[in-house]
Amino acid sequence: MLNENGTSSDISTLAHRTDGSAEAAQTMRAAILTGPGQIEVRQVARPEPGPGQVRLRLEGCGVCASNLTPWAGPEWMQYPTEPGALGHEAWGFVDALGEGVENLSIGDRVAALSYRSYAEYDLADAGAVMRLPEALAGQPFPGEPLGCAMNIFRRSEIEDGQTIAIIGIGFLGAILTKLATDAGARVIAISRRPFSLDLARRMGAAETIPMDDHNGIIGKVKELTGGMFCDRVIEAVGKQWPLDLAGELTRERGKLIVAGYHQDGPRQVNMWLWNWRGIDVINAHERDPNIYMQGLREAVGAISSGRIDPSSLYTHTYPLDRLGEALNATRDRPDGFLKALVTY
Repeated sequence: MLNENGTSSDISTLAHRTDGSAEAAQTMRAAILTGPGQIEVRQVARPEPGPGQVRLRLEGCGVCASNLTPWAGPEWMQYPTEPGALGHEAWGFVDALGEGVENLSIGDRVAALSYRSYAEYDLADAGAVMRLPEALAGQPFPGEPLGCAMNIFRRSEIEDGQTIAIIGIGFLGAILTKLATDAGARVIAISRRPFSLDLARRMGAAETIPMDDHNGIIGKVKELTGGMFCDRVIEAVGKQWPLDLAGELTRERGKLIVAGYHQDGPRQVNMWLWNWRGIDVINAHERDPNIYMQGLREAVGAISSGRIDPSSLYTHTYPLDRLGEALNATRDRPDGFLKALVTY
């Protein structure tokens, strides 16, 4: 909670560092979830890299919707969390090298797959660190979601001349709209907020449909496709209704790509429909670090070359001691919100 002068009433910062002090050289500020909807920023020991690891002095970390379930406080969640836990969309500078690391140097600006990045420093395996080119100097680079977008696009097998429906135009849906349009596909963007539909048009969507009436959307897409429906449907919301809708919009022998984060409980699917139409269902979430890194490499190339420009999608930026506010905005999605970054 923030009081009227902009300071935090539920986030405490313990022990202010003084530049040049011994404490400053060995500690860092890190966010710790202490309970549902409660965060403290504490001074904790700075981690030391082990063999094959690097330490990162972080510039920032993106806020992921996957954080919202732990933030809400499910029964299985244990508090307090480890310092920096849940943050996994980090970028910054290599600060220290562990034994055996040879392909990175102190001072390299990088994006990384690391997992305690709501903090000023984090550790990452050297193989999970991607050096950023000079063309990206000064730009935020939450590598994990950018890499996810590239991996989802690759697995969707989108081609010139196809009709693609994208359900949910947030950060991920907007990038996928741009990638699919540039591949020559006709994109039908379906989303709840007028702001998101305007964004989809800027990203190249040929058609936009408000996500407000299930049968109305089906009828509109049927009309737009001459009764054939869509070659590919990407569900990027993570809720039951959009998943139901995605099946209805997928043509016979089409592909339904699940890109939404479905971790808040079980789902039901219309197996009769999926079976009757012969739909291929692709779960586009990855767990293989090598595939994550492939997507990250592709994202670095696409952004540094100007193929995609995500800068306008980073709509909200917060300091570390307002991480709670960033999580609430990610949950509530106020008008104009797409992606929150926490910067240090």
